[in-house]
Amino acid sequence: MGAVVNRQVGAMARRMRLWGLALRRRVRGDAGMTTSEYAVGTLAACAFAAILYKVVTSGGVVSALTQLITRALDVQF
Repeated sequence: MGAVVNRQVGAMARRMRLWGLALRRRVRGDAGMTTSEYAVGTLAACAFAAILYKVVTSGGVVSALTQLITRALDVQF
């Protein structure tokens, strides 16, 4: 009789695990972005790229990079 009870408890535990997995999938909702989220993400990436371009091409950064490259190329081995 103990083996029958153990088998039933094991089967019930498996059903409960499967039920929990199914419930978590339903609660979690969709896993991807919607079209509007893609649009906002793309817009934010383009704005960040434009700001980064302005910073990198500014006079101070260009002169600092030029000095850095000049020093690196003038190193004596």
